[in-house]
Amino acid sequence: MSNSATTREPAQRRIDASARLRTGPLGDLSDFPQWFAEHARRAYTRVEHVPLDALEGWVTDPATGDLRHRTGRFFTVHGLEVDHPGGRVPRWTQPIIDQPEIGILGILAAPVDGVLHYLMQAKVEPGNVGGLQLSPTVQATRSNYTRVHQGRPVPYLEHFLDIHSRPGVLADVRQSEQGSWFHRKRNRNIVVELPEPVPALDGYRWLTLGQIHELLHREDTVNMDARTVLSCLPFTGDGVAEDGRTDGDGFRAALRRSGDPRQASVHGTAELLGWITDRRTASDIVVRRIPLRELRGWSRTEDRIRHDEGAFFDVVGVRVDAGGREVRRWCQPMIEPVGQGVIAFLVRRFAGVLHVLVHARVEPGFLDVVELGPTVQCVARSYAHLPGPAPSPFLSEVLEAGPDRVRFDTLLSEEGGRFYHALNRYMIVETSQDVPDGHPDYRWMTLHQLSDLLRHSHYVNVQARSLIACLHSLYHGG
Repeated sequence: MSNSATTREPAQRRIDASARLRTGPLGDLSDFPQWFAEHARRAYTRVEHVPLDALEGWVTDPATGDLRHRTGRFFTVHGLEVDHPGGRVPRWTQPIIDQPEIGILGILAAPVDGVLHYLMQAKVEPGNVGGLQLSPTVQATRSNYTRVHQGRPVPYLEHFLDIHSRPGVLADVRQSEQGSWFHRKRNRNIVVELPEPVPALDGYRWLTLGQIHELLHREDTVNMDARTVLSCLPFTGDGVAEDGRTDGDGFRAALRRSGDPRQASVHGTAELLGWITDRRTASDIVVRRIPLRELRGWSRTEDRIRHDEGAFFDVVGVRVDAGGREVRRWCQPMIEPVGQGVIAFLVRRFAGVLHVLVHARVEPGFLDVVELGPTVQCVARSYAHLPGPAPSPFLSEVLEAGPDRVRFDTLLSEEGGRFYHALNRYMIVETSQDVPDGHPDYRWMTLHQLSDLLRHSHYVNVQARSLIACLHSLYHGG
């Protein structure tokens, strides 16, 4: 059969059909724990905290105090001064990671007996709490895949270079990373469909989207990079909302209507785009790079850079011994958050269509000032020393929700290559509450409207993209 989109079902329907299958032509997930555990015995990391001045291959700039790699590649930790008049904290300084390279986060897809499968990798990162996680086919910075570290070549990389010389691109968009920890960091999120599957190397496995969604409900199994790429798939669209399955309270039907552009929404798309532009224009924030040694309210000890109140995060040094990686041993700085966070969407039905409450968030590392984030995104402990109300007006609504209103609740990690044990509680909570007056930074959106924005860069932040992947997993009752 031809690979042309004109001779097949639309991509949305083929993606949706794959999401329905927990058991596919290649079997089910009954052997997944054994496969994962076996690979974990060979793909491992041993991580040891070391003083920042003892990081092999890294230097502290004598003039600025910035931490940088001796090659000038990979990334730098420098200081940032932020002026945000009208914000809860109008002015502050902080360390931040500057990694100007645009990496590749790529997933290969291919039909197996007519069912779309995705090639996923069991990959270990030094910052992962549990070690091994399910990752994209390719997850590599430019320094990695150009082999600055003189390690092994990145498998399957060739399928993601010069991709527009061939058909089959299901998603291709540059997306941001954590705007509080990265300075204007972007990665290229790509899904490439092949006419037929390539052999799965050791540590790789072809899975249906439904199987990946099932694994997404298992604690700390599917990594952040896989979640962000999956969120960019054209999952919603005409004809996707029909589903013969029902549930007891109609939540699934409301969710699937949310993915249908023919259904009504609280706000029109033009109105929402105008609101985003207004928030970006009204948010007066000035960000300036400063030397790391000029930070105010932060102290550097032998082994870390820490906020004087013990809040937010530390910058630590680690030495890594790894198996199953392109490089077996290295040192690097990492960001270590001070506690576990809560990242949540409140969702509500309007005329039988599920809507998501998004927050127009200002973060200093964003390229365009504001991106749409979750309803709640915070580590409450970091705000304990600050005056004023709770870090989010909706935090109690999320944390005090009864089990009948909690639609998704799983601990998931952030990116384990730069962040050490960054674990957050990801939640989707149904509410009957509306946006109180005086909160112009929040709006209700359908899943279809969010998916449309994900075709473009710098609209939806990485935490919200993870939650959108979680919403997709609920389409078929995950």
